[in-house]
Amino acid sequence: MFKNVMITLLALFSLSLQAFTARAAVILQYHHVSEDTPAITSVTPAQFKEQMQYLADNDFIVTPLSLVVDAIRNQTPIAENTVVITFDDGYKSIAETAHPILKEYGFPYTLFVSIEPIKAKYSEMMSWEELLQLSEEGAEIANHSWGHEHLIRQLQGESEAQWMLRIETNILETEAEISKATGQDHKMLAYPYGEYNQALEDMLSRNGFVGLGQQSGAAGAYSSLTALPRFPVAGVYADLASLKVKMHSLNMPVLSIMPSDPELKDGNWRPELKLAVDMSDIYPDKMMCFIQGQGAKKPLWLSENEFSIRAEFDLPPGRSRYNCTVPSKTKSGYYWFSQAWVRPKDDAAL
Repeated sequence: MFKNVMITLLALFSLSLQAFTARAAVILQYHHVSEDTPAITSVTPAQFKEQMQYLADNDFIVTPLSLVVDAIRNQTPIAENTVVITFDDGYKSIAETAHPILKEYGFPYTLFVSIEPIKAKYSEMMSWEELLQLSEEGAEIANHSWGHEHLIRQLQGESEAQWMLRIETNILETEAEISKATGQDHKMLAYPYGEYNQALEDMLSRNGFVGLGQQSGAAGAYSSLTALPRFPVAGVYADLASLKVKMHSLNMPVLSIMPSDPELKDGNWRPELKLAVDMSDIYPDKMMCFIQGQGAKKPLWLSENEFSIRAEFDLPPGRSRYNCTVPSKTKSGYYWFSQAWVRPKDDAAL
């Protein structure tokens, strides 16, 4: 009897722990909030207002990114229905259109900016004066590299060591410039184009930075701090009906990933991804994966908690994704995981 009670208690504890660690923040990624910019990177002001109203009406907790990063780093609780709002590049439409809407709702947000466009005074980009004003009103200003470079590309004739020194200098000098202009020093880098590799992740870790990609999924206890996922919101992904599902997504309880490096090499254009997952709250037969450009695919289960997924055809040059989702046994919402891949566009560069 006592043994059976203990087994039941351990099972309940496992589910309780799973529910605790599965709590996650959904990080939204925006670029433009405008009707006059490319649809592929834009939401209209009406769409943005509708999305913010939905968050307000449904008791979402909109939290500064830095607090979510601290929670993941320290393994402290993340409240249910936590959402983070981020913008890449620092376009004027954020100051002119998005900021007043966010101010109306009292929602904090993070701006990832590059230095070169600011110094060049591009007409569509915010100035330091505008960024400082937003900073003083609560916006977090964070790192998007010096010139919005493809960070993982090596220059012609550049060695691995020379590439790493150049990129490390780029990121540190960008952070110093942001700190000088705004007084903020969050050490949070949004990878330009969502491109990163293992060497870049290791460099960020050495310097105390976190990294954010553009692969989808909820961020939480099982996420890598150098590859935090975000849901891009623009174009076909700006529709509120589909965005609602993402806003309620859960942190896939991934225990191990192989390979974890998104950069494809040596002609391996059909990478096999192996994931070990805590199955406490997951039905294996309901796991479904999606190969970008190749459609849905059921995973191949290798053991009770490990499966693999592999593209049927070569991934194209550039950026691709494998996405896997599965409903929770005990909660509303889907566990969601995405693996980014980058295939070189030619033999020399991406």
